[in-house]
Amino acid sequence: MSAKSAINKAVFTPHDEKMLVAVQVKRRTKKKIPFLATGGQGDYMTFICLSVTNKKPSHVSITKVKQFEGSSTFIKRSQWTIDQLRQVNGIDPNKDCPEFDLTFENAFDQWVAGSAGEKCTFVQILHHTCQRYSSASKPEFVNCPSKLLGEDQAVDSIFVRCKVFLNRKRKQLVEHLGHLLRQGNSILHSAADSVTSAVQKASQALNERGERLGRAEERTADMMNSAEQFAVTAHKLAMKHKC
Repeated sequence: MSAKSAINKAVFTPHDEKMLVAVQVKRRTKKKIPFLATGGQGDYMTFICLSVTNKKPSHVSITKVKQFEGSSTFIKRSQWTIDQLRQVNGIDPNKDCPEFDLTFENAFDQWVAGSAGEKCTFVQILHHTCQRYSSASKPEFVNCPSKLLGEDQAVDSIFVRCKVFLNRKRKQLVEHLGHLLRQGNSILHSAADSVTSAVQKASQALNERGERLGRAEERTADMMNSAEQFAVTAHKLAMKHKC
């Protein structure tokens, strides 16, 4: 199980929440923590998570979750509602970078994500969620690449994916129809060959029958001629004896 799946199961599912996205981060400026929840100092991983309640009306939260080295437990450290978020700073609107800042009513954090891709995914989902769920004034997104915020880009992306899918299905359909057509042609050729063979056999049988009938007619004619000659000879003999 991945860390993000484990966080969702351990931190959010028990509270009837669903995690929408999480990004592993580090502070851009090192912050010293003299005392940790485990009772001493140590390394830890930090995740910024976005979640929503399953029950209506939906409530969206941004939560800071930590996992200390050597522990399988995830600890919820800080949490804000989406309406407390004031600004998301993407640092550079012209290129993808892992840095971003989050400004809340009572907090300000500067973060570095594990990669530019993880940060972009988090910002994009966060922006979409804010547009959908923010009841008060929506937070400001500054210095973020337009591809992460624009609805047109999202629609274009969906359109491109749909087009690729349809083209793939059309190709599969054409291949399937071609296969069926080839099978059909094979069946037609086979049927034509069978019909031709049957016609040839029938013709041959008729020819053979005709030949047999012809020979029978010839034999019948011969027999009739012989009978006629026998009758003539018998008549001559009978006339001779009378004389």
